Amino acid sequence: MASPANAAILDGMPHPADLRVLYRDGQTLVTAGQVVIACYPDGEIAMRNVAVAVARQLGFSGQQVAQVMGLTDSYVATLHQRALREGAAGLVRPSGPKPKLSPQAWARAARWRAAGASEAQVAARLGVAQATVSRHLGGTGQQQLPSGEPGEPAAAPGAAAAAAGTGEPGSIGQPQDQEPGKDEPAPGPAPQPGGEQPAPQPATAPQAETARAAGLLAAGSRITGGQVTSRYAGAMLLHAFGARAGAGLILAAAAGDGEPGGPRFADVALLSAVSTCFALGTATVEQFKHLTAEAAGPLAGLSSLPGLRTLRPRLAAIADSTDPLELQAMFASAMLAADPVTSGVYYVDDHFIPYTGAKPVAKGWNNKRGKAENGRADTHVTAHDGRAVCFVTGEPSGLTVTLPKALAELKRAAPPGAAIMLGFDRGGAYAQVFRHCRDEGVHWVTYRRAPLTVPRGLPVLSVITVNGKTRQAGWAEETVQLKDYGEARQLTLFEHGQVALQVLTSDSGACPAEILAWLKSRWREENFLKYASANYGIDAICDYAAVIETNTKVTGNPARKAANAAVRRAENMLAAAREGYAAMLADPAIPAAIKNAKLIPATRQKITRAEKALARAAAARDRVPAKLPANQIDPHAQVALLRAGRRGLQMVLRLLAHNAEHWLASHLNAYLQDDDEYRATTRQTIIRGLAGTITYTSAAITVRLDRPGAPRVAAALALLLDEINATPPAMPGDTRPITYQLAPAGQI
Repeated sequence: MASPANAAILDGMPHPADLRVLYRDGQTLVTAGQVVIACYPDGEIAMRNVAVAVARQLGFSGQQVAQVMGLTDSYVATLHQRALREGAAGLVRPSGPKPKLSPQAWARAARWRAAGASEAQVAARLGVAQATVSRHLGGTGQQQLPSGEPGEPAAAPGAAAAAAGTGEPGSIGQPQDQEPGKDEPAPGPAPQPGGEQPAPQPATAPQAETARAAGLLAAGSRITGGQVTSRYAGAMLLHAFGARAGAGLILAAAAGDGEPGGPRFADVALLSAVSTCFALGTATVEQFKHLTAEAAGPLAGLSSLPGLRTLRPRLAAIADSTDPLELQAMFASAMLAADPVTSGVYYVDDHFIPYTGAKPVAKGWNNKRGKAENGRADTHVTAHDGRAVCFVTGEPSGLTVTLPKALAELKRAAPPGAAIMLGFDRGGAYAQVFRHCRDEGVHWVTYRRAPLTVPRGLPVLSVITVNGKTRQAGWAEETVQLKDYGEARQLTLFEHGQVALQVLTSDSGACPAEILAWLKSRWREENFLKYASANYGIDAICDYAAVIETNTKVTGNPARKAANAAVRRAENMLAAAREGYAAMLADPAIPAAIKNAKLIPATRQKITRAEKALARAAAARDRVPAKLPANQIDPHAQVALLRAGRRGLQMVLRLLAHNAEHWLASHLNAYLQDDDEYRATTRQTIIRGLAGTITYTSAAITVRLDRPGAPRVAAALALLLDEINATPPAMPGDTRPITYQLAPAGQI
């Protein structure tokens, strides 16, 4: 029902809800029936908003007004509510981005917040939304300290990138409702001798331009001093392994070491922050937005973690300029140098990563789903204790193809002359793999493929000790001949009086119990793949971009399959003819005279024809090659080659975080003595669950961690911190030593 005003304007009109907009001679006319309710120049936003509010107050629905004015329903509703709440002033507010507050204003805001003012009170004083205050100050409590003046707080996080204000009363730099001399002194330079005041310093435009061009924070985003309260402070312990493994050199090489000017701190810190975020449980870069940026950034020396619009292009630029093979080789060498593999035993296994994009990616066998799918495969090499050493990635092809490539990466990373024994499952138990290992001068150990052989000797019963626990084991040892390889050592393991498995190895001098323990410990490789998939996102496809090329991969020939089917049909016809001949001869109901005169000659002719048909089918099959390049079978066959550079960089960052957690967990368990829960305790309770305070000075970094609730975990962590503090680490790209402290009992 229309309002009285609307009824008066549209009196006598057949359609009282007839609202129209006309454009004539640069003017916009808004009419209701035959009455003009607004007239303004084209493009005049303020007058348009007034016309929208008038039309709504006359009783026209929001959908009608939006359709006529060419606006959205939500925007019309917003203008209507502004008019009701603020009057005409709400309809003529200036558009465009709001001016940013000055660093001095955010410094005052940080002091107000530290003094106990709520975010709403700070927002009211600054004249901004509460969400803006939360984004700048919430969750960190950081107060930057200018160099040379310890104890005097300076700009808060994000202030370095904001435009500098004048600091005058009523300007953007200071809220209008505050006068100098009240709660805070008026900002300004300190008085100089002789009464002369220094000229205002301009904003660091070159730094801001560099940051905008590279998509990174300016150089001022590096924390040089101050204190940060971070909910992720426990992740600072990851730097203990990073410093031990030389993570700074690896990240510097990825960031462009050797280029003109060398790597920037921002790039090295960015890569360190990404690796730390993976350790915090974010499997993909997209999930970084769920972290508190001002609490995650200081873990790598940045005042705030950059947003996705910064991270994605910068990580892509770094990855595209990096040699993935060289980066992987540096990572593997660093992992072995940090903790040498004294046993010389390494495990190798393939890991299939499904691909859900639309590109013609090669297919491989997905063990998780039990079927062939599009995807790619990584071949991982882990140390005997289960930490990642190196990896290769490419199209799915099987362990027999990828194991030699992984061995080449491992030999490049291992010290010269180091003993190597490869352990792998039945997927690589083939003579060509054994020969390759022998040619490369490394030992191998694997399971025997079925069928198992009967051992020639009786089993030997022995008592072995594993992880301090003793148990009985029985095995039989012998030397066997492998086709296309030669002599190999075979061990048959008995459990509960039955043959459990058979082990083949090229090492003829090692203790049988030791060999069995090495191969039975191969579950650590499986656990690594499962654990890294669940917690570090090694299954994530980081880049769907691919290069489309002609598919020249050798594959099965469909014509050969058809020829094989023809041979099978001929064989079945011959078998049926021979069976019919035998049945006819054995049938007592048929007289012998009839058999000799008619049936036997006819059946022999049928068998002869079937034999000739089989010979022709076999000859035709032999002329068809079993395999051909895919482009010869289908001239339009294509394959998508996913780019390895970006995946290689992300895998290095993920595995660096995984190995850092592995090192922390192993050293923590030396004091915790909990073989069942020490990994989960390290990951969830310490790395992802401990908050604390990080204090930056010009000479050192101090991390004060909250005390874990479980007394035994707190006691073990205190001993671990003493061990780490004996050789203080440093974060990548920084030389300041990091010292760790644990809050006393009863304090937070």
